[in-house]
Amino acid sequence: MEWTLKESGIGAPRLHRSGKDSDPLIVLTAAAAVKLGLPERLEGHEQRRSLRLPEDHPVVKQVVKAKWLLTQRGFGPWARIYRKVQGRERQCVQLAVLSWDALDDRSWPGVTDMEPADIARVLGVYAQRVITPRGSTAVSGLELMTALRPPTRAVQDPQTGNWVPGHNPGSLGTEPMDPAPPEATPEHPVVVDSGWSGGFLNEEAYQWVRDVSLLSDEECTLPYAVGLDLNTAFLAAAARLVVGLSAPDHFHAPTFNPKIPGSWLVDLSHVEVDPRLPSPFTPDGTRPAGPAWYQTHTVAYAQELGYNVAPLEAYLRRETGAYLDPWHDRLKNAYVDTLADLGVTKDLSDAEFLAAMERHKDTDPAMAAVLAAIKATVKGGIGKLRERPQGRKYKEGERWPALQRPTWRPDIRAAVISKARINMHRKLRNMATMTGLYPLAVLSDCVVYPSPGDSPLDFLPYAASGKPQPGGFRLGPTPGLAKLEGVQSMLWAVDLMEQGYNPARHIKGGDAVLDEGE
Repeated sequence: MEWTLKESGIGAPRLHRSGKDSDPLIVLTAAAAVKLGLPERLEGHEQRRSLRLPEDHPVVKQVVKAKWLLTQRGFGPWARIYRKVQGRERQCVQLAVLSWDALDDRSWPGVTDMEPADIARVLGVYAQRVITPRGSTAVSGLELMTALRPPTRAVQDPQTGNWVPGHNPGSLGTEPMDPAPPEATPEHPVVVDSGWSGGFLNEEAYQWVRDVSLLSDEECTLPYAVGLDLNTAFLAAAARLVVGLSAPDHFHAPTFNPKIPGSWLVDLSHVEVDPRLPSPFTPDGTRPAGPAWYQTHTVAYAQELGYNVAPLEAYLRRETGAYLDPWHDRLKNAYVDTLADLGVTKDLSDAEFLAAMERHKDTDPAMAAVLAAIKATVKGGIGKLRERPQGRKYKEGERWPALQRPTWRPDIRAAVISKARINMHRKLRNMATMTGLYPLAVLSDCVVYPSPGDSPLDFLPYAASGKPQPGGFRLGPTPGLAKLEGVQSMLWAVDLMEQGYNPARHIKGGDAVLDEGE
């Protein structure tokens, strides 16, 4: 600790002038852990990541004896060791113990087994482009939001002239905020204590398969099923997304306003959608049966389709802002720059792009791992906005630790997912209008189309000039554009559909959603 803070020069400057510098991170290989008196592995029955050294372990005793403190989380795979702040200098070091599974293989594929110099390169590039890791990629995704929009800034006290911490406009502030009952989870105190039974927001990503009886003979005779995957669809949805910053207010029979973020109780069962497309209003693509809670983007889309909407109730927020904008910009740049390092650049033709994507993971395994970590940071950061209680001891109605964070905001998560799902539906509808093509299945940001050839170039809409038609799916390396997810035979896809499985889940070969963590 002494060496790290006084001599090493390790650390990173703050990402916002009102924020804090990043604490230095020291990563211990298995050999380093053993040399420092730590066990090579942590043993126990709990999930790996929740294991800790016992308080009577010699290293924990040494830390305490040297007048250092451990956070309440103790000495685990990601340990924080600190002393109380003296003057303006934070004295805090983060440790990551690789042989204790600090780097999850789904988010950091192959990194634990790399040579130390490569591990340093992977984490160094991630720290430079995203943030110094502070735990899982999900934790880092959330920390990045706060680092880019710190809750406080220095303001001058008019009475004394002294500089004191004041609210930073556009941030979520320092205090946690309870959601409206329909935005909460069923075990949340606002639901349990009030006996709320009015239903919940169900803004989740698509898991939809077309009814096999709606396949035409022409579709069934096409040889291929081609899967397209939208790059970091949640990140694309976070761009210029206006979310609520203040507490929710309850309204009865309000007039719908697409500019106000919130949750609306409204009946959308009258909206007609082609049965060969999923409903835009439900994750499973079935038509709503009556009134239900929806996020603003979902209701605005019904209006965009030309239908009248008459909300019965709403929970709306008066203070709003594009809270996630700096987060989106930083992660988008990180994603695009890392893909470019792997040979996938913006200036490629669509055919060159597909070829570059085919080999990008083999170009440089270290940078491919950074790319995977960036994608996991997006998904995990959005997921953490509605972190559920962990552990078997939890009782319904108790407050769990995540609720103490100002960033526990299920309404912001719902806004991102709602916008991503609506973006997907708009593209599906435009594709049907422009090409007469309908999807076989959608899973989150992956869609499968029947195709005459084994490439997206065989069915995507292009103008006579050779340029992609706007409004449909377009290939490319930026968030929201598409890449090839996988190709199988049409026969294979229909067979899965008949068995009730989703071809979008398996089009890559293997269980793509579990493999990708995306």
